Parts: sequence; C-alpha cells; structure tokens
Amino acid sequence: MGFTLRAAVFGAAAFVFAANAAGAVPVGHAERGAQLFKTQGCVTCHSIKGEGGKSAPDLGRIGGKGWSPETMAALMWNHAPQMWQAMEKGGVPAPKISTNDAADLFAFFYAARAFERPGDAGRGRALFASKGCSGCHSLAAGGAGSAPSVLNWESVADPIELARQMWNHAPKMRAAMEAKKMKVPAITGAEMNDMVVYLTSLPPLRGLPPKFSPASPATGEMLLEAKGCKGCHVGDKALDRKPVFASSAEFAAAMWNHAGQMKQDIQLRSEEMTRIAGYVWSLQVSSAQGSAERGAKVFETKGCAGCHAGGKQPKAANAFEIVSGLWAHGPQMLKQVQSQGKSWPRLESAQMTDLVAHLARGR
Repeated sequence: MGFTLRAAVFGAAAFVFAANAAGAVPVGHAERGAQLFKTQGCVTCHSIKGEGGKSAPDLGRIGGKGWSPETMAALMWNHAPQMWQAMEKGGVPAPKISTNDAADLFAFFYAARAFERPGDAGRGRALFASKGCSGCHSLAAGGAGSAPSVLNWESVADPIELARQMWNHAPKMRAAMEAKKMKVPAITGAEMNDMVVYLTSLPPLRGLPPKFSPASPATGEMLLEAKGCKGCHVGDKALDRKPVFASSAEFAAAMWNHAGQMKQDIQLRSEEMTRIAGYVWSLQVSSAQGSAERGAKVFETKGCAGCHAGGKQPKAANAFEIVSGLWAHGPQMLKQVQSQGKSWPRLESAQMTDLVAHLARGR
C-alpha cells in the first residue's frame, strides 16, 4: 500500500504533520519496527523484555497502559523532553520518524505485547491443562501426544500465524475433544494471553523474535467478501462497526471461538491470514472514539493554542502523524515552551485520543 506525503512548510511556532493523501492509517510491520528500534538508537536506552539498554524503562514490561496508537503517542509525548535531553547530552541526533515509521514501531510494540496487561505463566500453565490442551499437545520434545508438541509452536511469537493455526485446526481439535467426550472450551483474550506467556516461557520458545506483518487492508476486505464472511458480518456483527480486538491474544482467541460456529470448514493459507489481519488491524487502529469537542478543550487548556493560533493550528489524521510531527519538530517546541517559562504539557491517552479527533476535523 503506497502513501503520498504532502509537502509542508514548518515555522518555529507552527507546523503541519506529514500526512498521506487519502488520510488512511498505515499498516505497520513488526520486523521493520524492530529494525527501526535499533537503527534509530532507541535500543541504546530502552530494552524489550531485557534485550537492550538499561538506562530507560523496558518497554516490554510496562503492560496495562492500553495498546492503542494514541497510547503510544501519549507515552512518547510525555517522555520526549527527557529523551531529547539525554540525546543532546550524549551527542546523539534526534531521529526523524515518518508516519509509516511510527506505524512500524507500533506494530513491533504490539507484537512484543508491550502495552498489554501482563499475562501470568502460572495461570497459563493451569489453563493449558484445564482447557484440555495438554491432553493432546505434549510438553515433551518428542511429542508423545496425538497432536504436535507445543515445543514446536513458533507461531506463539506471531499473532497472525497463531490465529491462523487456531482457526485451521479448530475443526480437528474440536472433533478430537468431542470423541473423548470433553467439553469444547471457549477461550477469552485474557486466558489466551496467559497461555501465550506460559508457552513463550518454555526454554525452546523463549526469546523468539516477535512477529507481526499484516498485508494490505484493501485486499483483506476483498478476501473476506470472496470467502463469504461479509454475508454474515452485517449489522451489529459488521467488523467495521466497532473496535474488534484490543490485543493480539484476543485476535487468536476470537478465531478459535468463531471457528466452532462455522457451518463449513474454511481453511486459510498464510498469505490469506495476513490479508485478513491487515484489514482487521486497519479497522482497529483507526477506530479511536475521540471527541473533537473535548479535543478542542485539550488543545486550549494544555497551552497549544498559545502558539498555534488562527491558521497555524496543526492537523493530523491519526496518532502516527502526531508521533512523526513530535520527533520532527518537538525539540523546537520544547525550546519555545521553555523560553516562555512554561512546562511541557503532559497528555493522558484519552486526551491524546480526543486531541487527534480535534486535529483531524480540519483535514
């Protein structure tokens, strides 16, 4: 999916965020985000689950903040002055992050489950047994069970592939459970999260690099149409009616639960699942329910209107553009704020969501 960046002229007191012509939210890729995390110097101070610098918080262990792009934008916004000061002291130039770069970084954090509520390996182990998984899936390297050993489940590090595996194997797994007169369990997102934490704590799976590479949302929507999914997902069940999955664990859990409701077995290839994930992902990250009216008040009360008056008000179609603009022009803004004897304004995630709605209204 291509995006055309608009040319913009920036002044000391006003700027316009880089935007794509269609205003669509870019689809990020975790692999590119992981590379950016290194090349842009983030890993010098920050780490992900212990891998990286130690002078700043481990981004893989700050769960519970909420996983939305607006949350990431608010956290970056609040922490930016300290980051810029540390970079200036160390002689490190502040990185330039494009809108697409911001989406890639977010996909990386999403795959690493950085902002989700922390799962519990102990609960996950118990759930793996109580849900009947361990009855077929052995924990032994050789795999003594009737299904593949979990020690070969590299898909636990890839939310899209895990969801595909849950979907494709659901009919066979359900049939095996019913043959043993076992109740087929439903799985919540929180339970899936605990089980994934447990599985990724096993030595052979520990340290797997996080993966998340959705494909084009447009082709994903076409595929759902071709598969007949849109015939059922209408009205209140329509995927674009409201946010669908608040985490990668919820995505995999929903695929398992929904497969049992299907009247026919529809198998999905890997590339098909990446397309569906791209469509669902685009709906999720663009579904922020902010209030433009509240956002206008945030813009006023946080002091933004003092500099961005009249026609100088910035515009942003989404939180990724906020992040891009922050890194491009934030150091100048900070100096201007300090020259006025003011403090850098802090923003909560909800306030950032409302602010994006306000800045997008003029697009």
